[in-house]
Amino acid sequence: MRQHVNPLSRFFQLPLKLPEPKNLFSNPSQPIHLDIGSARGKFLLSMASIYSDVNYLGVEIRRPLVEASSRECKRMALDNLCFLFCNANVSLQDWLNEIPKDILHFVSIQFPDPWLKRRHQKRRVLQPELLISLAESLQSGRQLFIQSDLLVLIKPMVLLIELSNCFVRHESCREGWLAKSPFIFSTERENYVLEKGLPVYRVLYCRNDMPVPDLVSLQNKWNEVKCFEENRGLNDFYNG
Repeated sequence: MRQHVNPLSRFFQLPLKLPEPKNLFSNPSQPIHLDIGSARGKFLLSMASIYSDVNYLGVEIRRPLVEASSRECKRMALDNLCFLFCNANVSLQDWLNEIPKDILHFVSIQFPDPWLKRRHQKRRVLQPELLISLAESLQSGRQLFIQSDLLVLIKPMVLLIELSNCFVRHESCREGWLAKSPFIFSTERENYVLEKGLPVYRVLYCRNDMPVPDLVSLQNKWNEVKCFEENRGLNDFYNG
């Protein structure tokens, strides 16, 4: 069972200064794969143990999970992997703005916490501000991957990403969902869902050459979509 924390509570709204890559990895010049919501970190632990030429950073809002995954990282002596405790929508954006240009090659958001009620939408991890920061940090051709077992959760993520006009679907999922994960390892949640014989909905995006929209413009578009949803205009979309 997932253990939620409220990202809008006062404690999680306090910004944290995250370390620069040079203070996180033994070879800070390597490309970075950022995993937002890394949970227990088993996916990244597996990836980092195989791909030593990539630096992996997992950010997670539940401190006990970060502490546990960090201990395992230390035990495995992985110097290309680091886990950080933070609220991605509060502390990650400044870090993204400060890292070297084109060092961020891949971002993944996998099975984010399912805040399903309309009044809890602001608790969902992918908000317009964070998406803009990701679009600014990912150079043309770099990739963004999202997946979830809940259509009601992933379809708004798809809408927001595509409203920005900064990303195009990878050719492997131009006509729908990505059939298989692009990774050789799965997250714990992914394994659980697949073992139950349930579907996983995935989309892989590539950053295009379009300029990043200003926050107000994207927020206005997003608010229009949410207003439409509140009028029950997206029932078929969410259930499709």
